[in-house]
Order: sequence, then C-alpha cells, then structure tokens
Amino acid sequence: MGLTEDHPGKLVLSQLVDSVKAISELPECRNVFRKMYGNFVRRIKLLSPLFEELRDSDRELGEEEVEAFESLGEALHSALVLIKSVNQGSKLYQALERDKVIVKFHQMTVNIEAALSLIPYKLFDMSEEVCEQIELVHAQFKRAKERMDSLDSQLERDLVIAVRDKDPDNAIIKRLSENLHLRTINDLKSESLAFHELVIASGGDLGDQFAQMQVLFKKLNDYVVTENPAVDSFERDKNTIKHRSPVIPDDFRCPISLELMKDPVIISTGQTYERSCIQKWLDAGHKTCPKTQQTLLHTAITPNYSLKSLIALWCESNGIELPKKQGNRNKKPGCSVSDCNQASIDSLLEKLAKGSSDEQRAAAGELRLLAKRNADNRVCIADAGAIPLLVELLSSPDPRTQEHAVTALLNLSINESNKGAIVIAGAIPDIVEVLKHGSMEARENAAATLFSLSVVDENKVQIGAAGAIPALIKLLCEGTPRGKKDAATAIFNLSIYQGNKARAVRAGIVTPLMRLLKDAGSGMVDEALAILAILASHQEGKVAIAQADAIPTLVEGIRTGLPRNRENAAAVLWSLCTGDLRQLKLARELGAEAALQELSENGTDRAKRKAGNVLELLQRVEDPAASISLHNSCSLPSTISG
Repeated sequence: MGLTEDHPGKLVLSQLVDSVKAISELPECRNVFRKMYGNFVRRIKLLSPLFEELRDSDRELGEEEVEAFESLGEALHSALVLIKSVNQGSKLYQALERDKVIVKFHQMTVNIEAALSLIPYKLFDMSEEVCEQIELVHAQFKRAKERMDSLDSQLERDLVIAVRDKDPDNAIIKRLSENLHLRTINDLKSESLAFHELVIASGGDLGDQFAQMQVLFKKLNDYVVTENPAVDSFERDKNTIKHRSPVIPDDFRCPISLELMKDPVIISTGQTYERSCIQKWLDAGHKTCPKTQQTLLHTAITPNYSLKSLIALWCESNGIELPKKQGNRNKKPGCSVSDCNQASIDSLLEKLAKGSSDEQRAAAGELRLLAKRNADNRVCIADAGAIPLLVELLSSPDPRTQEHAVTALLNLSINESNKGAIVIAGAIPDIVEVLKHGSMEARENAAATLFSLSVVDENKVQIGAAGAIPALIKLLCEGTPRGKKDAATAIFNLSIYQGNKARAVRAGIVTPLMRLLKDAGSGMVDEALAILAILASHQEGKVAIAQADAIPTLVEGIRTGLPRNRENAAAVLWSLCTGDLRQLKLARELGAEAALQELSENGTDRAKRKAGNVLELLQRVEDPAASISLHNSCSLPSTISG
C-alpha cells in the first residue's frame, strides 16, 4: 500500500506538482522577455513527471531527500513570483529595465540548478524515459547557468536607437511595436494605465526612465495611430471614404458627454471622465460613479496625464485641434460673474478687513455662499484677495465667524489654483486649530478642507506635521455621520504619504477603525477597510492591525462584503499573513481558503490578485515542513498576536 498523503515526502512532492502546474498555466508572455520566459516555463514543465512518479510510488523519501526537494520548492516559488512580475505592468518599463530583469532571470536559473544538484534522482526507481528527461532538464539548467541570457541583438539596437534618435527609422518603431506587443490603440491605452499606476506607486521617482518612457510612448503612439490597426473593418471603410472625420476611440470619450475629453480626470473608482462633466455631477450632490454606480470612497479627482497625452497625440496625428480649456484666470479684475460683480466682492472684503464683528460674520457668510455656487465666483473671490483675510478669521473668537471662514475656504479650495493660495497664506495650522477646538460644524468643514488641500501631494506632509491626524481621529470617533465621513476621507488621503501612516497608527487609529468595521450600521465599513488597506502596507500599521485581532472580521468581510470591501479586506489579509505563520493558521482555521477561492474567481482584478497571493501562502502552510521554512524566514517580530 502506498504511503499516506500526510507523509512529509509526499506533501512536498504534491506541492512541487502544484508549483509546476501554476507555472505552466501562466499566460503567454507578451513583452521583450517572452523568449527567456518561454524557455524557462518549458524546462519547468519537464520536471513534472519526476514529481508525479515519486509522489505516486511506494518509495519513502529520506530526510536529506525531503530537504533537497524543499529547497527546489522554495526556488520554484521565488521563480513563480519573478515570472509573474515580468509579465505584468508597463512593457516599456520592463524593456528599459531589461538588464536588471536579465540578472534576476539568471539568478533564478542558478538557484534551480543548485537545488536540482541536491536531488539524487539517479538513485530513484523511475522509468527510463523519466530519468532521461530529468537528466536533459538538469543539463539545460547547467548550460543556462554558465552564461547570462540576453535579448535579441536587433531588439537591443532598436531600443537604444529609438530612445536616442529624435526621428528614428519607421522600420525600427514597427519592430518595437511588434516585439513589445503595443500594436493597437487599446494596447497603448493599457500601457498608458500601467504607466500611470507605475508613476503613482513610485511616488513619481522613476529617474531617467520616466523621460525615456515618454519618448518611446510618443514614437510608438505616432506609429500606431498612423497605421491605425485597431479599427474594425466598418470603421476602416468609413476612414477610407472620409479621412477628414476619424472615428474617436471610445476610450477617449467621456462616459457622460460622449465627447472627446480635453481634461480627463480619474475618480476614486478608477473611471476617467471629462473634468467639467464629473465636477457638475459631484456638485449636484451625487456620491456614486456615473458609469459603474459604485459608491465613491471620496470625491477627489486626479488628472489622468497619461490619457491626456495619448489624446493629444491622437489629435495631432489626425489633424484635430484639441479645444483649449477656458481659463477663468483670463477674466479681467472688473469682470461680472453670475452671482456677483467685482464691486460687491470688494465691498465684502472691506468688511472682512475693517468691519465690526457682526459685519465680519455677515461678510464671511456671504462669501461662503457665493464660493459654493459656481466656479466663476470661486476665481473672482480669490483673485480679489479674500483668502488671506479669511485665514485671519479662522482665529476669530466668534464661533459662527470661524465656521463661515473655514467653510468659505473649503468652497474656494475646489479650484485647483486656490489650493496653492490657501496654503501659501499659512492656513494649514489655523485649519488644524479649528479642527481641534471649533464647533462641530466648523470641525467637520475643517476636515473636509484638509482633505481638499491634501489632494496636492506636498500638502500631505505639511498637514500631517501640523498635528491634523490625532484631531481627525477624534472627529472620526465622535462626529456626526457626515463628520465621520469627512474625517475618514481626509485620513485616507493623508495616509498615502508614508510618514502619515506611522502618525495615524501611533495616534491610535486602528481601534476606532476596527470598531467601525464591526458595526455594519455605522455606514463606515467602506471607509474603515480602505484606510486599513493603506495602513497595512506600513510595518507599524501591520503590527497594530494584527494585534487588534482583525483576522475574523476580515475573513467575514471577504465572505459577505460588497466587491470593493472584499477587495480591501483581501489586501489587508495578505499584508497580515505575509511572513506571519500564526496569522496564516488563524485565517485557515476560520475558513478563509474557501472565501478566497471564490473571490479569486469572481472578484475585481485587484481582489483576484490579492486572493491568489493569500491562497499561495495558505497552500504553503498546509505542509508542516514548508511551514517551518516559512516560519524561519519570517521577518516580523514574534510578538504579533494571532
């Protein structure tokens, strides 16, 4: 009778079979590394018969043999992580980072060959065909270990010339388009989004690669748009008949107006809209995404520079003049606007500067209303010099005047240029004081103002340093439902900056977040999970969340939550379980595996990735020997509670 499945040797062999299967099922590589990637996957597939034959035999592996196979298992796991990463993200960035990636491929080959050398496969009672196949694979890895792989020499030359030369030969760009699989407008749009995500993830610090990627992207875009291979036959016929009216790609149209976007912006759901259209939608009080109907986590809008560049290049290539944005700053100082004229604004500012307390209160209240009504008012009020005067009134002893002043600044900050003027006027410390000591309405609007200002990255640092985060946490605990939402969105946005993550954790953010997460009636589950997901990427946040006994709540959220919440719960769970055997075991005991399996099949793209990552960790913990290995490689302190 064969050995039981829980024998260490059988477990490690089953795990190796699964690893080979996982590598074999990866999608085809569609970038410059497809040859290296394909060769590696092909070699790994040939190892499967060895593992399967030994797993199904009656032979018991010795301790040293088990250790040798475990070593190979670790090498294959690292290889899986590498080749997954090589096949994801920006293709241009991968190409420009080719030397580093090639070194990683070589190290991966060295590690696997070393692990194969420890396995005495010639002593195993295997079929002659399997023996020959394993000897062949091992010989291939030995040969590959002796030399560093390289890209095709023509491809190397094409990349160098395309970056270096201002106007490279069209044949070079054509070859790059083919080799990088950037052949259609849809391919370029995907690359644009990957580029955008890369810039955000790196904090904009890509060094020389950023400029080189832009150069390559423009040249490839010019070529693809000229060739226009993405249009279907119907569109191609139309273009042939009437070249003067090129078909606007759907991805370049605003989902609201269906017009070509000139100022595309991204909202919290990841959808892109024309700025003016989505701003009208938000100003009307809507809290959902027009396209997906998902509830918005926050109402901040972020410029989609990559798509804007792509649209501009398309317009240039098709002889279309992209409409210029109508800049309000071009208005003359005395211009009329819909609700007021310059004389009335000047009169209000005079009262702010020199009026009695009652006059200041009334003037601040009127400016608050005018700034709320429309964009023109916000520009004219700021141009007239209202911002420094309103900042002074933040220190007013009159609570109502203080409320009007901070709310007027909130409304003015909707305009991007006004954000900078408010910060330059020294408003941040005074807004934080209002957040700490003002009336409840003033505190709520102060939180919303800080959120609005924090959309600009450099302001995140200044707001955190001014002591805003403990005050925001206090508002999160004791504010009205609206106040809690304002506090949560501000904390989320500030925590994008790494230093503010630590500030939030040290100020005790995790406890109230867990309380909100467990209270479905609070209406704050979305916000709590989103903040936890961003804090879990920081070591102190990870430790604090683990100590708050978060695993049961997270598993339940993955099982029963809304799509975005399940995604964030999986992200937090992955952070907690990475490198922590106790958290992994607890998650498994609570039935996380079934919930994650379902999420990996039916969740959002990000949720599927996170669920897959946790499932890989859970599969490793099934094997006692692998668990010991995982525990020994743990980089976290053992004081983290499970």
